[in-house]
Amino acid sequence: MELDLIVKNVQVYNSYLKKFIHGDVGILDGKFLYIGEISEIQDEELKAKKVIDGHSKYMIPGLIDIHMHVESSMTTPFQFSQGVIPHGVTTLVADPHEMANVFGIDGIKEMINSSKNSAVDFFYGIPSSVPSTNKDLETTGASIEAEDVESLLDMENVCCLGEVMNFKDLVGDQESTINKIIKKIKNKKPHMRIEGHCPKISGLDLARFIYQGVDADHTQQTPASLEEKIKNGMFMEIQEKSMTEENIKYLVENELYEHFCLVTDDTMADKLVQGHLNKLVKKAISMGVPKEMAIYVSTYTPARRMLLDDRGSIAPGKIADFVLLESIEEFHINKVYKNGKLIFDGKVEYKESENKFPKKFYNSIKLGILKETDFQVRAPIQDGLVECRAIKVIPQSTFTIEKETTLPVENNKLQWENSGYCLISVFNRYGNGKDKAFGLVTGSIIKEGAIATSYAHDHHNLMVMGRNSKDMVIASNWVIENGGGYCVVKDGKIIAGVELPIGGIISDERIDLLAEKVKTVSDSMEKLGYVHHNKIMSFSTLSLPVSPSLKISDKGLIDVVKQEIVPLFYKGL
Repeated sequence: MELDLIVKNVQVYNSYLKKFIHGDVGILDGKFLYIGEISEIQDEELKAKKVIDGHSKYMIPGLIDIHMHVESSMTTPFQFSQGVIPHGVTTLVADPHEMANVFGIDGIKEMINSSKNSAVDFFYGIPSSVPSTNKDLETTGASIEAEDVESLLDMENVCCLGEVMNFKDLVGDQESTINKIIKKIKNKKPHMRIEGHCPKISGLDLARFIYQGVDADHTQQTPASLEEKIKNGMFMEIQEKSMTEENIKYLVENELYEHFCLVTDDTMADKLVQGHLNKLVKKAISMGVPKEMAIYVSTYTPARRMLLDDRGSIAPGKIADFVLLESIEEFHINKVYKNGKLIFDGKVEYKESENKFPKKFYNSIKLGILKETDFQVRAPIQDGLVECRAIKVIPQSTFTIEKETTLPVENNKLQWENSGYCLISVFNRYGNGKDKAFGLVTGSIIKEGAIATSYAHDHHNLMVMGRNSKDMVIASNWVIENGGGYCVVKDGKIIAGVELPIGGIISDERIDLLAEKVKTVSDSMEKLGYVHHNKIMSFSTLSLPVSPSLKISDKGLIDVVKQEIVPLFYKGL
């Protein structure tokens, strides 16, 4: 037997014993064949076309991220794969619900199609909540119905139902779209995984959530929520914002490694080129997770969760995806192999995208040029003071707090400029209505200028926030004229911008060039006073009506817990 490759003299991670064992690794037809001391085998046929010396480096399985969104990096699957390869990631499970909110089934199919020539393996979750709530709370470019899901179930590399968000419809209406979707999946593919999004849900509500078949969660956790969810059979997908000292301590002390994995969820392009799942593995080790278990929860448990039994370990018959490391603690990656072939040799190089999205995916912003009068807010009184709702942004989370405030009114117009509050507005960008909504924002936000974007989760309408209407107009119109994007304006001048012409949410520009623009946008937001560890995501999720507690869409301000529109004004004084 002639093997394709033998890697000699490596410290091989064994996922079943959860430890490293020195030996050699033989690979045939893209799969591992033999792990052990090959020199001791008296078999003349066990030779290889190529033999390399691992120089006692650590060999681990390729990293597997089972909860992430390509669109969150504002890029295409091809460019995203280029970004993660140097970080040791070889398998991704993507939920394309951002593109689905803009283009529906066509968007999902095109995301799947555009990932086929990528060096890493892309699997997909079927977006389950498009829109994330319903047409009364937000306008999207498309919706996903039960019959649409059925057509996707047999598509290659579809492995799960993407995060179920709408708790109210899930547990309150057995005939809701989400329950019809789950029924179809259980009938046709009863073992398919169903992913969840259930922040701040506990007790009977959590039990009802799990009872419907949703048995994983990736949202922000506490030790109490981890204990309750794991106790009730939920699989935990731990993203960085849940990697707190108390959470990691709870998971380690209770040895709950079979019940969680590490995931990235959303990674901005500027952060992607610096690190991905590897960064979380390194952080976990630094926080006290044994290195063997940090590898386990970034390779083996995510593979088992998604029933990807052909990968996640270095063993006979498994796909030969592996990473060679100089050290585990530093997680310095020397080489990355996919299907037994070298795809990263330590030198980072990025290529231009070869395939374009279909023409209809470009120039999808159907919204006319805005004027300063579009940012005049009519109040319920002629003159005086009026009580208003305001969204308070907090720096450590994408959750918000509802705040009451009082603002002056003159000639029926809310005097929001110079009030200490930003005005935020969302405009329907799909050309199927004239909906727009206003709100007030305070907290750790910009102190001057304006920000506008079509990258507003999950409906991706045009959202703009600012301290004055002049800057808001400039920022908004730049986004409209560029077919989508992110724009930051100060004193009437554009100081940063990134074009997102594909659906108004992604770019096919080379990932390193895109990263530079995204970083400039983030830095510019910070210069205007925005305080947050992920400023772009913080702003973009002010429009996400499933993330507590007060958000905004083109339909109005939304009480996320009650899932209902609430007015900007309480009453006149």
